[in-house]
Amino acid sequence: MHAADAAPSALLRAELARLLAAGAPALDLACGGGRHALALARHGLATIALDRDRARLAVLAHAARASALPVRPLLADLEAQDAIPLASGSCGAVLVFRYLHRPLAGEIARVLRPGGVLLYETFTRNHREIAEHPRNPAFLLEPGELPALFPGFEIVRAEEARVLAPAPEAVARLVARKPTAARRG
Repeated sequence: MHAADAAPSALLRAELARLLAAGAPALDLACGGGRHALALARHGLATIALDRDRARLAVLAHAARASALPVRPLLADLEAQDAIPLASGSCGAVLVFRYLHRPLAGEIARVLRPGGVLLYETFTRNHREIAEHPRNPAFLLEPGELPALFPGFEIVRAEEARVLAPAPEAVARLVARKPTAARRG
């Protein structure tokens, strides 16, 4: 099975209605094979699929064109520029799965429009106890770190868990909403 044909994550499936309600476009950050971008596009949500792998983006673009899906591939090396090449407030939702580059947290907040939804799922340091990769602490969250990367966001759901299927892993998950107005202290 090709990566783009893989089923979307359980988190995306559980939050699909919230993502669709957030409006277009959605941004699938570090999209890899594009399974999440394609899943959203199959439900009619225009999606930007951003990654640094030109070959994977080409395969994704072909799959999207073949099915007439609203996916726009975008080539960018986020770690080289520490910036997302999109306008501020331009995205209704941002998805991040299996990727962590902490300097991008502010950029993710910047590209989300007020009321926009963030879906984030990646590995915690406990992942090293049950799997071979990743092992580098730069790619593993500390306990409680994921919500702390997005101060001021309204936390809808935040959890850290060990899951067994489809493979053993330790992950943190976050569903959050960018506030629609500045909070008064």
